[in-house]
Amino acid sequence: MQGIRHIIEKSVFGVCSQIAHKMGIASSRVRLYFIYLSFVTLGSPIIIYLILAFWINIKSYLRKGYRLLLD
Repeated sequence: MQGIRHIIEKSVFGVCSQIAHKMGIASSRVRLYFIYLSFVTLGSPIIIYLILAFWINIKSYLRKGYRLLLD
């Protein structure tokens, strides 16, 4: 079960898990809040989620020393 959980967390960019890690709370709680907030605000947090996912991927490339296409 832990292996499946790890794959799912990595395949959805790990945004919620990184936010939870920074705030010191459980990632499941952050995911629930994200789902509730998405329903209440008609999906606008999805755009924020995608921006954060893009930003996290860029940061990981910069830390590893890869060159970006923009360079």
